[in-house]
Amino acid sequence: MRFLSVFIMLFLALGFCNAQRDFSDVRIKTEKITDHLYKLEGSGGNILIFSGVDGIFMIDSQFAPLTEKIKNAISEIQKGPIKYLMNTHYHGDHTGGNENIGKDGTMIIAHDNVYQRLSQGATKLSAGREIPPAPKEALPVVSFSEDLKLHLNGEDIHAFHVAHAHTDGDVIIYFPASNVMHMGDTFFKDRFPYIDLNSGGSVNGLLKAIGQVLLVIDDETKIVPGHGSMANKEDLEMYQKTIMTIRDRVNRSIRSGLELEEIKAANITKEFESWGTGFISADRFIDTIYKDLTKD
Repeated sequence: MRFLSVFIMLFLALGFCNAQRDFSDVRIKTEKITDHLYKLEGSGGNILIFSGVDGIFMIDSQFAPLTEKIKNAISEIQKGPIKYLMNTHYHGDHTGGNENIGKDGTMIIAHDNVYQRLSQGATKLSAGREIPPAPKEALPVVSFSEDLKLHLNGEDIHAFHVAHAHTDGDVIIYFPASNVMHMGDTFFKDRFPYIDLNSGGSVNGLLKAIGQVLLVIDDETKIVPGHGSMANKEDLEMYQKTIMTIRDRVNRSIRSGLELEEIKAANITKEFESWGTGFISADRFIDTIYKDLTKD
């Protein structure tokens, strides 16, 4: 049963169950952040749209069956093609629409590791199924290793890589003039994070990434998380504190000689009960931290 649950989690995370899912009831909700920046919420990772005279700049594409709904929502913001699409990382709920959007001639941009993972596919899932390479239209045509600046619609866009956080290909995108930050899945608001250890993620890397962001932002910064509602610096500080607290408790328990099931039975996440109602339960989060801290 445990094997099955792990497989299902990975299967969902990589976006392979699109054919089985029914997206007909999904509605794309648009939230205005500034005069030119809009958050789109549907199914999958949060999308950010930056509109202006130089064209539409899009962050993340959710699942492929939602592309037309997403395009319709974008057309209510600004008419015309999507000129640029940047992916925050490679998971299917953030890149699933890449092929559809790429076929329109949109320039796709991502970290080098996102290009590698999408273009090569994965070797095998735990159940033995191979992940095929993504089609050419879904691949980034521009990739970068550390940071990238774009100058569009009268603003600068700063994208910077944070290593070994949610995955090994995470980028965080900042609009300094608007003071808006898209953190991708390095930030799950008010819920436990999904740290993809099989894709280069780590709990300490995630905390480092959060620390990097906190050095950049201020109390007025508007943060788009990978999942969840709009956030601010206080929300991110609480996220950091929660992860750090649980990591430290798991680490102390390991050093005390406790096994995984004993740590989970100790109810070390009791004051964060509401955080386990999302994709990652408290026990699953403890599983991840324990595996990460004991892997060597």
